[in-house]
Parts: sequence; C-alpha cells; structure tokens
Amino acid sequence: MKVYQSNEIKNISLLGSAGSGKTTLAEAMLFEGGIIKRRGTVDGKNTVSDYFPVEQEYGYSVFSTVFHVEWMNRKLNVIDCPGSDDFAGSAITAINVTDTVIMVINAQYGIEVGTQNMFRYTDRLHKPVLFAINQLDNDKADYDNIVEQLHENYGGKVIQIQYPISCGTSFNAMVDVLKMKMYHWKPEGGVPEVTEIPAGEMEKAQDLHQKLIEAAAENDEALMEKFFDRGTLNEDEMREGIRKGLIARGMFPVFCVCAGRDMGVRRMMEFVGNVAPCVNEMPDPVTNDGKEIAPDPAGPTSLYFFKTTVEPHIGEVSYFKVMSGKVREGDDLININRGSKERLAQLFSVAGQIRNKVEELVAGDIGATVKLKDVRTGNTLNEKGCEYLFDFIKYPEPKYRRAIRAVTEADTEKLSEILTRMHEEDPTWIIEQSKELKQTIVHGQGEFHLKTLKWRIENNDKIMIEYLEPRIPYRETITKTARADYRHKKQSGGAGQFGEVHLIIEPYVEGSEPQPVYKFNGQEYKISMRDVQEYNLEWGGKLVFVNSIVGGSIDARFMPAILKGVMDRMEQGPLTGSYARDVRVIVYDGKMHPVDSNEISFRLAGRNAFSQAFKQANPKILEPIYDVEVLVPGDRMGDVMGDLQGRRAIIMGMSSEKGFEKLMAKVPLKEMSSYSTSLSSLTGGRASFSMKFASYELVPSDIQEKLLKEYEASQQDAE
Repeated sequence: MKVYQSNEIKNISLLGSAGSGKTTLAEAMLFEGGIIKRRGTVDGKNTVSDYFPVEQEYGYSVFSTVFHVEWMNRKLNVIDCPGSDDFAGSAITAINVTDTVIMVINAQYGIEVGTQNMFRYTDRLHKPVLFAINQLDNDKADYDNIVEQLHENYGGKVIQIQYPISCGTSFNAMVDVLKMKMYHWKPEGGVPEVTEIPAGEMEKAQDLHQKLIEAAAENDEALMEKFFDRGTLNEDEMREGIRKGLIARGMFPVFCVCAGRDMGVRRMMEFVGNVAPCVNEMPDPVTNDGKEIAPDPAGPTSLYFFKTTVEPHIGEVSYFKVMSGKVREGDDLININRGSKERLAQLFSVAGQIRNKVEELVAGDIGATVKLKDVRTGNTLNEKGCEYLFDFIKYPEPKYRRAIRAVTEADTEKLSEILTRMHEEDPTWIIEQSKELKQTIVHGQGEFHLKTLKWRIENNDKIMIEYLEPRIPYRETITKTARADYRHKKQSGGAGQFGEVHLIIEPYVEGSEPQPVYKFNGQEYKISMRDVQEYNLEWGGKLVFVNSIVGGSIDARFMPAILKGVMDRMEQGPLTGSYARDVRVIVYDGKMHPVDSNEISFRLAGRNAFSQAFKQANPKILEPIYDVEVLVPGDRMGDVMGDLQGRRAIIMGMSSEKGFEKLMAKVPLKEMSSYSTSLSSLTGGRASFSMKFASYELVPSDIQEKLLKEYEASQQDAE
C-alpha cells in the first residue's frame, strides 16, 4: 500500500440506530473498494465488521470495527459503530477520531432515538454529517416521509443530493441532482447504468438541483458572487461549496442506498472521495493544555490510542490515530501517560480481522499495532522530547449497575484482572471496588451492555459469574441536638482499661457555629471551644470535631483517640451501617484514670458515646437522588411519565426536542435499578435516557422503617 499524505486521507464514522444496516453498508463499501471479493451477510455471520463470537451470537454489533478502502486516490478510513445505545461509547470514540459522519437511516423506521442521540454528539463535536437513507427496497420504505422528518428535525440545512424513482420492492433507480443523471441497477445491484433523467422527472430534478446550487453558494462568498452573476454553478464549484458547507455544518446532504443489494453505495463513495473533507481541512485537535496540533507530517511524532481489543491467537490489538508527524515500523516512542517506552515492531492498516502490513503512516491516518507492553485506551505515545497529551473523549454517565461476583470464590482474583482488562477495551464499563457496599459494582450503559460483558467472561475466559442487585449507598445524619456519656471500664488483673467521654452532637450546617450553652432535661452545659477541627469526608459531607474540655478532665493526648472512635461510627453508621455525614461533635467532659486510661479505652468510650447520642438525635437516612433525562416519542409520553411517578420521581420539567419529548425528573437511585429494561419495554426500544448524581435527600419515613428492620435482621443473622 502506498503511503497516503494528510491531504489524501479521509476519516469517516458509520453511525445510526440498531437495524439501520451499517454493517451491511460497510460490507458493500469494502466490496466496492476491492478489500473483499464477496459480500458477507449479518445472518450468514461472515461480515468483516461483526467478527467477534459475541456479535455472531447476538446478531448485533457490539464493538466498533475499523476498516479502510483505497478509493479515487484517497484512503478512506471508516469506523463502523454499534447502533445500540448500550454501546454508545464506541460511537463517541469514533466521532472524536474521525472527521465526517455518515448517518445511516432505516427507510422503514425513519429517525429513531438512536439517530437523535448520535446526531447530538456530532453537534457537540461540530462534525460534518451526511444522511444515507438505507433499505429503500423494504416494502414499508417511505423516502418522502423520512426527508420530511429530516427537515422537521434539522431544518433547511438538509439538502437532497438524490431521490429514488420509487420505494419498496420495486426500488432499482434514483436521480442524482448533483450529477443530473439517473442511476439504474439490475436486480443483483453493483455497477449502475447511468442515463439521462426521464422527462417525467426533469421538473422535480431541476427544482432540487437549483436548491442544491443555492445551498452550495451560501457557504462561500466567492461562489455566491458567481451564482449572482451567472445564476448557476458548475459541478466543481458546487462540490467546493458543499465541502465548505459540510465543514461548517451548514449543509447535511441526503443520499439513497440499498446496501443489501449494493445499490447507490458506489455513488455515495464517489461523493465522499470527491467532496468530504480531508484530515488537513478540519479544525486542528487540541492537547490537554489547550495547544492546537496541526496534522503535519513534518511535526513531532504523536499517536493517540483510541481502541484496544483482545483477539484469539494474537492478543492485544491497539488502534491509534497519528496526530502529528510520521510513524514507522521499529520506532521507539514514550508513553506520556505512563512514562514507559514502547517499540512499534509492526504497523497495520486494518479491515476488521484483515491486517495489511505497512511501513509508515502519516499525520491524520489510522492504523493498528500489536503486542505493546503497557499501552491503554486513551494513552498518547510521542517521540522523545515531544510532550503532547491528548484526552479529548468524554463518555456518557453510566445508566445501569450490578454487583458482580465469581460463582467459584477461587476465581475472584482472576475476575478482578479480567474486569480491569475489559474496562481498558471499553471505558464505558466502569469497575468499582466498593469498600462501603462490600461489593464489586459494574457500571454500564444498559442491561445488554452488561449481558455482553457476562457472555464474554463466561465464554472467552471460562469463569462463571453472577450479577446481584447492588446495595444502595445510603447516608445517615441527624436532625436535632443530643447528649450522651459513656464509661469504658475493664479490669482483668494488672493494668485495666478506663475512659469516660461526655459529648454533645448536633447537625452540621455550612457556616454555623456551636452554641455557647446547650440545655438538656433542664440542665445547662456551657461550651468553651479550645480547638475545632473540620474534616471533609471522602463519602461527602463533613465531620466537625470540637474540643471543649476544661480543667483537664481528659488529657489532650487522648483527644485523637476519641476522634478515632467517633470516626469509626461515622464509617459504619448506627442505623444501617451506612456512612454518616454532616455532624458536629462537641466533647465537653469526661474522666480518666492515672494508670488504667489509654488510647483504646478512650476510642471505645468515644465510639459508644457517639452511637448513643446519634440514636437520640432524631437520626435520618439519606438516599442518593439522580437527575434523569428521558427522550421519548410523544405517543409514549404518558406511559413513561406514569412509570417514573411509580418510581417516586419528582417531575422537574418537559420540553420538545426535534420530534421527541424530553422529560426531566429527580429519581432515587433505588428506583432506577432496572429502568433501562422497563423503558425499552414501555417504548419498544424507541426511548433513551441519561442519569447523573444530583444530591442526597431524606428517605420517606415508611422506607426508613423498612431499612432499619432489614438492617436489624441482617445483624441478627450475622451473629
């Protein structure tokens, strides 16, 4: 393979909802580009993209697949992405490292939630988009309705490049209003017959051609002047205007394809080869310290690793984009993230499992290498002396969580290593070793996302695992002031143990100060603050510890031990064993023994005095509340809202967003356990949601009673 320069490389993502036909389109592109001699099918389990066993088992794309074709003296690097919302991480990665998005739309279903979600990501990253309306031979295909949907959602920027003569099983021809020609296919598809536009279609074609000229002219002042002078633009001028419109997101061209029969694919690839921007025409990527880095082959070598897979008989395959400079086989580079040195013994240009060795890749190109020692997804490798660091991919918050454990306890350590590796392959699998919950929690994008993880561990790594309902990270706090004292005394021959602590606790509110006098049962307790220590707790909230000892009733050297005792109980709250927060503790009196007092005595006395006071201070349990945003078709809004209200949700607002309803709510984490599954069931998979931690709020009294009883029962069982 020749070495392609930055102005000859085009990086493209294939995006769209599940079932839109991206994998089939990828197969047709590979066939047209000569990479494969025969097109595979998803049903036949022989496509270039879905080659992992888990994908063939489920019939879904689970991973993004990188492939390339050499086309019109250009190199097209393409990343075929999963359509399921559960695997959005792959799509987000692809959008970040490519320059143009082909958004594939199923001609039967039109714009779906997945289309909306992916388009929103392209908007945030300001990436060019063209729409490919696929499966036009489906008997329920409705091209005109989809174009209308596109205009409703994305406005006048949607410009038709092509339209079909007819849809459904009779689809075999389309009119291209850029070339002003008709393309006609035989039943087997492939290379079309290009003819003049029939007289019956000429008026419609000329109208769309004029709209295309006007849209192209709008994106460049020089072209606009030519348009005003001549009233038209030639084909090359139109291409230039469309390219500038794509880059500025001022135009979203629409194409017709039937990927399953290889109709329209070649023409769309011609357009991409001619018009889509090359790497050097897009805005420069930015390093972590805000420096713009041009894709300059003469610059220092810098690679960004965006994807890792583990493949049978090979091991780790690491995919990278050359951000700057050139990389050659045998180059030694420095991992800026980890400080280690790596040698790139082999370089490949890939197409799924097909790997073609190359000697050199230049800035903007995408390639792969194998058997690196210490490179993880998201790492940057530089030549010596270069300090570039890229970390530009921001993944969505997780939406589904489960506790995970090995069925056989002996496999626990091995499972931990596997989970770490899985996270490196897919950063949206987040692994949390929760000391608080005493569980390993796996966070993901949905039930299918975690189901895929389970399948891979059990089938590839041969470890049986099970998912459990994760515990909820409740918090405990108090709502009123209380007082307690506790004497710890133990005599066992020789030196004994003795410590007595008197303390007051009260709710801590930011900016508040202790009172000078507290009153309990008619008795006053005067406070004289000698020392105040504030602790920001790692689990949220504060502990404020006040030393108010006068007259030397407790020696200052025992105060740290009392604090440790209090912290023991903060880490395992008296109500349910959950973390406690937002408490002020005032130690105002106590007693000690000249011989028997020691640190352990005061630690135990402090812990027990705090526990007693806590239970008298009208304690409450707090639960985590999440901000939830649901994007739902209007006809399912009532069902979704009713379901949320049944989950103790507080509806915060509603709005319309490009054909869908957006619902904002605050929902307890406890109620979100299987929400992704329920939402999919309620809406036929046509809705999506996101969730993000908001705050801790008091649980209702009936739920608190239930939690207290459950904890009490669990403590009895443990005894």
